[in-house]
Amino acid sequence: MLYFTNSQKFHKKISGCNSRHIYQSQLALSLFQSKMENYSKGKNVEEPMERDKIPITNLPVDFLWMQVKGGSKMTNLLSHASGILEDKTTTTVVWSGAGVAISKVISCAEILKRKFSLKYQVTKLTFKSVEEYWEPKLDGLETIVVKRQIPVIHILLSSQEIEDTQQLGYQTLHGKTFWETNKSFIKQTQAQKPKKPFKHKTNISKTKITDN
Repeated sequence: MLYFTNSQKFHKKISGCNSRHIYQSQLALSLFQSKMENYSKGKNVEEPMERDKIPITNLPVDFLWMQVKGGSKMTNLLSHASGILEDKTTTTVVWSGAGVAISKVISCAEILKRKFSLKYQVTKLTFKSVEEYWEPKLDGLETIVVKRQIPVIHILLSSQEIEDTQQLGYQTLHGKTFWETNKSFIKQTQAQKPKKPFKHKTNISKTKITDN
């Protein structure tokens, strides 16, 4: 059985095939779409981000960790971070966010960096897993579990010189920014929106589907 996560990947799969194969594939996609009408979107289970697993070396014990969500308000985030830095409680802030929150992380980091002239920065990109649950509307169908990997960004800003200046992602205040050299990645994360997967299963309690 074929599995596709969205129509864009589907059309990538069939490009280069002859018309007969394309027709068969389009018919299969149509069947998947019609089957998904029998499901409703359930819960999302995300792999949690943990303070001690931030992939930046030599982090100070007292750093401020700002976790940004898609619905977070930038004014609230910046107000809190600014207050901590003004009180001199710490000299280091780490901004973290995943998926659609990445552009907001970058904006907050840029504003705070310029407001307080934070000279040193380290940017790291990782991924984390998310499980999407699709619940059946009809008897005889069972739950579908879709497992995806979404991008995560961590941005360290500090007024104190960083020990490991050789680590990947290090830059200074007036150096070329990370996102200037990774424009394609940023565009992809900004355009990223959750889409309904075209998948169907029966007689199996749980199916795990991964993006290729």
